[in-house]
Amino acid sequence: MSGKRNLVEIRYMGFDQRENSRVYRFEVHTAGQSTKEVSVTADMVVFRAYRVAIQEGPFLSGNKLTADLERGWDGEHELTVADVRAHADAKALADAERANARKAPRQRSAATAALTPPKSPRGNFGT
Repeated sequence: MSGKRNLVEIRYMGFDQRENSRVYRFEVHTAGQSTKEVSVTADMVVFRAYRVAIQEGPFLSGNKLTADLERGWDGEHELTVADVRAHADAKALADAERANARKAPRQRSAATAALTPPKSPRGNFGT
């Protein structure tokens, strides 16, 4: 082996609905080899259970396929409960971090604080 990895192109081709599952179809082309069609099966019940939009199916399936191909997996490809749960957890964490960033009080910079005159105390002193 030369140490160089073969370039792999993955192209999403659509999906087929099979009862409660979607089968996402991809073309996989590896340099020097013929193109083959590969599919990733996803159970839509799992998507609903973890509140993952079905529009995210092609993205998640493409990621799963890429990971499977990188580890040399040549069997059937399936989005598992663990795959969907990991995505939902990561999305929830990112949403929470964005919400916390919006709630955090803004800190005044030292330069801004130096330019702002101090507030005068109320009342008449010294008169």
